[in-house]
Amino acid sequence: YAPWCPACQKMQPEWKEFAEWGEDLDVNIAEVDVTAQPGLSGRFVITALPTIYHCKDRIFRKFQGSRTHKDFINFVSEKEWEGVEPVSSWVSPDSVLMSSMSGLFQLSMQIRQCHNYFVEDLGIPVWGSYIIFALITLFLGLVLGL
Repeated sequence: YAPWCPACQKMQPEWKEFAEWGEDLDVNIAEVDVTAQPGLSGRFVITALPTIYHCKDRIFRKFQGSRTHKDFINFVSEKEWEGVEPVSSWVSPDSVLMSSMSGLFQLSMQIRQCHNYFVEDLGIPVWGSYIIFALITLFLGLVLGL
């Protein structure tokens, strides 16, 4: 979820009510803010919010049902998840490919923080920040090329 997402805000009460059933259903129920954890949004290929995954024995399934706490409860208690096709192994969140994707998302957030530091804290104009990144890119290319 993301705190600014209207669909996430609408689903929040249903999710909290579902979370109260976690102990009774013997499942862990969690939520992840993709704005605070960009690596996870890359690892799970989050393209729409909110996105819900069911994970059991390292097998991931994407929940596509209705977004009410009763539907969430039935999905787990009635084992409806067994009828959902698992995420293919090459795009599974624990695969090497998705781990790499997660790293790229985290790198992009670090670059963004660096840019914000240059512009907001040091007072460098935006175009100056772009020039700095261009020079760093050229330097890294030269070093790696050698």
